[in-house]
Parts: sequence; structure tokens; C-alpha cells
Amino acid sequence: MKKLIFAAALSISLAGLNPIAQATTLRWASQGDVATLDPHSQNESFTNQFNGQIYEQLLVRDKAMKSIPSLATEWKQTSPTTWVFKLRRGVTWHDGSKFTADDVVFSILRSQADTSNMKVYGNALGKPKKIDDFTVELTTPVPNPTLIEMVSSGNIFIMSKAWSEKNKVEKPQDFKNKEETFAIRNAMGTGPFMLVSREADVKTVLRKNPSWWGIKEKRFEGNVDDVVYTPIKNAGTRVAALLSGEVDFVLDPPLQDLEKLKQDKALKVYEGQENRIIFIGMDQARDELLYSNVKGKNPFKDRRVRLALYQATDVEALKKTVMRGLSVPTAVNVAAPRSSGIPESMDKRYPLDLAASKSLLAEAGYPGGFEVTLDCPNDRYINDERICVALAGMWSKIGVTVKVAAIPKANYFPKMQKLDTSLYMLGWGGATTDAMFIMKPVLHSRNDKGAGEYNWGNYKLPEFDELIDKAEGEMDSKKRQEMINKAMQMHHDNVLHIPLHLQMIPWASKSTVSVVHRPDNWLEVSWVKM
Repeated sequence: MKKLIFAAALSISLAGLNPIAQATTLRWASQGDVATLDPHSQNESFTNQFNGQIYEQLLVRDKAMKSIPSLATEWKQTSPTTWVFKLRRGVTWHDGSKFTADDVVFSILRSQADTSNMKVYGNALGKPKKIDDFTVELTTPVPNPTLIEMVSSGNIFIMSKAWSEKNKVEKPQDFKNKEETFAIRNAMGTGPFMLVSREADVKTVLRKNPSWWGIKEKRFEGNVDDVVYTPIKNAGTRVAALLSGEVDFVLDPPLQDLEKLKQDKALKVYEGQENRIIFIGMDQARDELLYSNVKGKNPFKDRRVRLALYQATDVEALKKTVMRGLSVPTAVNVAAPRSSGIPESMDKRYPLDLAASKSLLAEAGYPGGFEVTLDCPNDRYINDERICVALAGMWSKIGVTVKVAAIPKANYFPKMQKLDTSLYMLGWGGATTDAMFIMKPVLHSRNDKGAGEYNWGNYKLPEFDELIDKAEGEMDSKKRQEMINKAMQMHHDNVLHIPLHLQMIPWASKSTVSVVHRPDNWLEVSWVKM
């Protein structure tokens, strides 16, 4: 019945496009919705991907993940801390107004605001200065060997200064406090698609921008005129919608249905490894956990307790039973260990050893274990809730009783960003494989410049921070890699997180749909052919 209701609802929603019935429409589905249309308020990969159809960055990734010109056409480094970017001429906003350097300076400063969830990357770009209408200079706080990576992968989307001022959205939405602003349901970019309508958790409709500069440059390789995005949380309903032809593309088909989908000649399945690590974090700051039966102290401040959970985590069982073989267990808490230059010799997990885990808990003063709540999203990562339930079962074998609290990402991320957790799941990845893109925002301690913004366990290890900070500004690639490796070994030795695995990412579509499958899990709609 639910499937029939969904099909009827989707058919009604698509009927809204009747005035352009001859247009080519991509009907796209995934388990969760876009978190916000404000491009600087929430650094969540799917949200960035969707907003990236409307807004643009100075540089962008091509099909081979190489950084290429976008709103900037050329750039050069004029000193160790100074970069000059020449901007593309003739670009217009969706309302027809002209794009200039004022918009770039405004957007970078906006990304550095206290409510921005992109400020660790925005601050790394330094101080922006307009030289003329089509030239911008960036002065970075330290030499930045990854600045071009930041510009093309930091999701510093460029917004119209005039539109933002007119609609009183000069600062990003305060996402964790669920602030209501004009920019969270409205958007006006320079990108290949324009926003037509937005109904949160129901559907979002985009239409091709006929004035996009990329059309003349042969960047628009597909033939999609309109996009209807529909979040479908239930995995079975998502598959049913694809099988019945109600949707054309599913970003996250359930792993348990892949073989069935592969056998259907009317469908295509795309597979590959994502640049993404899935891991568990622990509150290591509070004197007493918020969600535990242990009173007066915090078990996770003790390395022995953290290691006990680690050594009771059977990642091979997760791979086999929960992930259906589509994961790569790892010991290194970065999105792509080998591509990050971290040697294979460092990618060795602590051994699975329940007896050792029980002994560690007893030594730490918890011979009978303890109770704790594990927070998880249930519509963000592949089989996220199932992973958490499996972990609860594994940890119960050493006496740790885990209550799994799984909620939609729309509520999960604001809760986590308030540090309202004792034990949690997080995934991190994206277009770049450079280790600094997880070390600074996730592994570093928290500060007002955006470092450690996703260190929800709120641990502080000064010598670890010092290594990250030195590596961030080190231009000698060999010395930089040595610092990164040393820092990641320190992370492992201190059991600051419990790494689980790297995700594999299957996509599914109708056989008549052709897409470009990228390791950052980014669907570029301007490349889609139907």
C-alpha cells in the first residue's frame, strides 16, 4: 500500500511539469533530503552535491577528478602566501545580473562567518581582496600546499552579493539551531541548473539554465532539461520506484537488492569505491557522559576503554553481513589511505580480541561493563543504522550494553554539532584524497576558525594538533607527508576514533540513462544523458 501511495504521489508531483512535457526530465531519488539550500551552512556531501548543480566554485572537478577552471579561468601564486585568480567574463546570475569579483570576495568572507560550516576551508583561503572586477587576490595565513584543492573541493560556493543583501542572508544559516532564513529554501546561482521549487522532504525541482556559460564551452554534455529530486527513505520503496519506472536514477540502492537489480536488463548498476571513511567517535571531554549509567566519571577518557571497544569490533563481520562485501576495512582514519600517501604498513588494525577487551574494561574499573547510547543517522551512510545495531551486538559480548538511537540526518547533524552525544557515527570524504581535508576539520581539536568542527568527541591532544598545524603550512612534500604519517600514528596509538571501513558506492538507473560515476559520490547532472 505504501508503495502505491508513493507512486501516486510521485506521479502527481511530476504532473506539475506538464507545461514542458516535451522536456527531458531526470527523476532522481535517494534516502535523505537536501539539508539546506544555503551553500555555506552545512558541510554534508549530498547537500553539497545538490547545491553544486545551482551554485559554482572558482574551480571544479572533471570526470577524472582533476581541478579545472570554472568561475576562475586562470590562477598563479605570486608569493608563498599570495594567490591571484582571474575570473570568467560574461557569466550571469540566474536573474540575469552580472557576476564580478565583488561576489567572490563576499562569498569567501561569508564562508568564514561564525555560523558557516565551511569556515575551516574558508579561513584556509585567507583574506580575499578585489583587484578589479575580474581579478581576486587571496592572502593566506600560512603557505598552503593544498590551496587549489581547497578551491575546487572545499565547497566554497559563490553567491550573489546583491541577492544575499536583498534577502538578508549575508551570514549563513545557523544550521545546528535550525535557523529559518530565505536562503534555506531559495537559491540563485550561476550554475547549469536553476531552482524552480523546493518542498523540504517532499521534492525539489530544477530547470536547465539556458544562459549557463558552460553550454558555449561544451561543458553541458548531457540532455537533461529538468530535475525532480524526491527523497525516499524506505529502501524497498526506493527500489520499487526504480523498477516501476517512477524514478530514473537512485543514488543509493540498498546493498541487499544489488544482485536483483543487476539481473534486470531494464536497469544499470554502477559500482566503485568512494573516498569516504566510516568511523565511531566518543565523548572524551566531559567528566560525566550525557547518556550512560556511569556517574561521576567518563569511561571514554580512559584509552583502555576506547581500545576495548575497538578490539571488540569485528569489521570483517560488518563487511560480510551488513555491507554484503562492499566495504574495505581500514585502520587509518582518512578517506583514502593509499592516495593520502599513508604507507600500507600503517594500515593495521588492533586485533579482534574479546578476552583482551574484557581485561581492558576490568583494568579500567568496569569489570561488568556499562551502558551507553550510540547515536547514528538512519538515512545518510550506506546501511548506517544496521552498522550501529551490529556494533551494539558486538560490544554486548564484552559487557557494554548499547542503546542505538538512530534518527534522520536532518535532526542528527544539528544534535551532533551541539556535541549532544556520548558515542556517535560519522563518515568523511569527498573529491580530494589529501589527508588534511579530514585532519583539520575532524581530527584536530576545536577552535573558532573551524578546526575540529566535526571533532564531536571534543578531545584535545596538543602535540597532535601541533603536527597537523605544521603539516598544513609545510610546502616540502616529503616533510609534510612525514608529519601527516606521524600524526596519524599518534591518532591510532591514542585510539581517538574507531575506524570501520571505506564505503563502496553503488548507483542504479534505468538502462536508458547514462551517468558518470565518480569516487566522491557526486552526480553531475549536466553530464547525464537519457
